[in-house]
Amino acid sequence: MEALRDVDPAQIGAHALLARLGAGGMGQVYLGRSPGGRLVAVKVIRDEITGHPEALARFRREAETVRAVRSAYTANLIDASLAAAPYWLATEYVAGPTLSHAVGERGGLPADTCRRLFAALAEGLASVHAYGVTHRDLKPQNVILGAQGPQLIDFGIARGVGETALTQEGQAPGTPGYTAPEVLLGAEAGAAADVFALGATLAYAATGRPPFGTGVAATVSYRAVHEPIDVAGVEPGLAALIEACVAKDPAARPDPAEVIRRCGVRDALIDDPVYLGLGVLGEAVPVHEMRTQGPGLVHGYTPTRGEVTAAPPKRRRTAVLVATGLALAVVGAVAVWKLPLGGEGGQGGADGRATGQTPTGQTPTGQAPAGPTPTGPTPAGQAPASGGLGPGGPAAQSPAGPPTYIRQTQPNLDDYNPIQRTCTRAVEERGILDFQTALPRSMDDPELKSGRVQIGYRVKNVLPDVPPYYVAVVVKPQHEVDENGRSTDVTDNRQLGFVAKARDLYEGDEVEWKYVTYPDDFSMQLNGKTVKAPPLSQDPGGWTVVFRHAVSDTEHRSVDCDGFDSGPQKG
Repeated sequence: MEALRDVDPAQIGAHALLARLGAGGMGQVYLGRSPGGRLVAVKVIRDEITGHPEALARFRREAETVRAVRSAYTANLIDASLAAAPYWLATEYVAGPTLSHAVGERGGLPADTCRRLFAALAEGLASVHAYGVTHRDLKPQNVILGAQGPQLIDFGIARGVGETALTQEGQAPGTPGYTAPEVLLGAEAGAAADVFALGATLAYAATGRPPFGTGVAATVSYRAVHEPIDVAGVEPGLAALIEACVAKDPAARPDPAEVIRRCGVRDALIDDPVYLGLGVLGEAVPVHEMRTQGPGLVHGYTPTRGEVTAAPPKRRRTAVLVATGLALAVVGAVAVWKLPLGGEGGQGGADGRATGQTPTGQTPTGQAPAGPTPTGPTPAGQAPASGGLGPGGPAAQSPAGPPTYIRQTQPNLDDYNPIQRTCTRAVEERGILDFQTALPRSMDDPELKSGRVQIGYRVKNVLPDVPPYYVAVVVKPQHEVDENGRSTDVTDNRQLGFVAKARDLYEGDEVEWKYVTYPDDFSMQLNGKTVKAPPLSQDPGGWTVVFRHAVSDTEHRSVDCDGFDSGPQKG
């Protein structure tokens, strides 16, 4: 929970605002108070994306799903404004941490606690399924541990019987590691897919580890389809139930009622001392009266990234994961690279990243879009960056000051394969941030057809005090270019690529997306000459996009790699 800012409204609809609960790609969530004194979570869609049909469809679907499902395991809809901009919805406020945050803080939970949580979540799924709805994105981030038990949140991609899909063709709904094999292979996400996600979620709760490991989305998804789940160290009976829930064949999975029976729960989850110790009572709620400063009393107000003020002198980043009240749905398929503690780098194979993409036509200027793709290369001549990314780590900049444009010192071997949608090398640097990126991926994307590509990046969640962390975006075509920017016959492109100016990832409000546009913001230093970025049409095919942590102009390490397909190759 975070104090309101001057740019925040004093009121949305009839609800007085008390605090910020969280922020994400689709919008901002506030803690509000209804006229009668009821606490509500108010989710406001960003005005930058109100013109996007899929974004609005997801938002309206979430509101209608929450309105339809009246369950003890979901937050009820209180109020909504869905007919015209600005769009918002208000639900019951549920105090407590997400399961992801609680386990991240404490580590894996005891088997008895997991069984009680397993049974409660299975009962919640059964309740949702009884309304003919499949959640389709059950995961630890979408479970709030409330005082009365867990709550299922974020129904942005939920489906009712007879509804059509909102996900992009060829793109599975859900989150890698929690999405069922049949869905990854193209089948519909039914109730059995929710059971798979439930099993994967409980595997995380029991071990404190991602259920199918870390790495690029394609690698994690491959494991979910072909390899066993990680239940090493889990009590055998609980491990067997988890494994049953994540059976590769959906017909072999137990239904929620069977899960509850096999848990054998005999007392209430809220009586579990470990569960109570997870902070399920939430934070103290602000009791001050409604503000009179800020934009004033408005029926529906959406702060935009243009209104973000400069960062304060002290880099204060208050965590907002506790008492989220309502999770944010990020427009498009957003992959989040959850980097572990420490500054380890040089990971072998493809496990250094997660891959995501923005749905076709969903990345306009100012939109808070989706999807990271960490995969990356061994940068062109980078010396190892020192220290970690988190509190207490050394400042991520050179003694001479922050870098402006990075330059090449060694051959750049980064290469994006548009067919496999992966990069050839693993990222080199890890830290303690949730790094997200967004860019179009398909040649049918209107943005790619226009010849101008917007590339976004951000930290998903605000962090405690951290030093500057400069990110430079690099875009590399398939062919090398000459000093005039013309493509050569060299297809094994070892040039660094075209570079945008490095920016501090934490400048202003780090949860806000930062954008660069190709070719407008990109150039290359070649033999002492500045070469402007050529148009996409000059070199149709796969283009590589790399995000580099720039310590100085010559010391930079990859933290994420992705790419896009600009069209069929010539000849």
